[in-house]
Amino acid sequence: MATPSGIDVDPARTPARDLRDLVLDTLGREICAGIIAVGMTFTTESIESRFHVSRPVVREALRALEALGLIEAKRRVGVRVMPATRWNAYDLQVIRWRLAGPSRVAQLRSLTELRGAIEPAAARLAAIRVPLNEAGELVGLAGRLWAAGKQGDAAEFLRLDLQFHQMILRLSGNEMFEQLHHLVEEVLRGRAQYNLMPKYPATEALQWHVDIATAIQTGNAEKASQSMVAITERALTEMSTIWDRDGNAPIGEER
Repeated sequence: MATPSGIDVDPARTPARDLRDLVLDTLGREICAGIIAVGMTFTTESIESRFHVSRPVVREALRALEALGLIEAKRRVGVRVMPATRWNAYDLQVIRWRLAGPSRVAQLRSLTELRGAIEPAAARLAAIRVPLNEAGELVGLAGRLWAAGKQGDAAEFLRLDLQFHQMILRLSGNEMFEQLHHLVEEVLRGRAQYNLMPKYPATEALQWHVDIATAIQTGNAEKASQSMVAITERALTEMSTIWDRDGNAPIGEER
């Protein structure tokens, strides 16, 4: 059987868990892309028929979508697609489904704006709380990041940049900030994946990473916060050229 995603799957030989994931991923992507529109209803039977899978497999996939807020199932009504305001916007699956579709720019904008609110505060706290040995590790990481940026090694730069920002969230000493590292990771990976990063990062951006690490090492909370603000504001400015080009479409309604 050729699935809607173009992958050949034999339901009789494919584990139920894999079939469930296939149905979940396909429907999730289509809902987030607007292919299955908000307010549209469908039945369990229609999904069984479409994917040639069993009812238990469909029910598991629909339960997962309902837990994410994408759908709502009601007796005698069927399964209704819910508006984006009901979705779990912090869930990685939802974020990745949106990044894979026409809401990509809106999703990157939301992540970048969230990053601008979180990371300066995390850098400030890290400067106040960080142990000296870990501050030294952060400074070394910033140095390697600088070198990768200057060499135009995009893959190594991304790897080190992810480590750098994750480490700052951890060094903040705030467990809630630390658990948001995957959101920062998604926006950094998203910009790289969709060619929204220059091959050679701007020198001032590289310097701001060094400034943050040095400020954290020396306990300069204000400098750490200001330098992180500079990084996040530059990222927002760079991204704004994309959504301005796309007609300033409101979140979730790109053109």
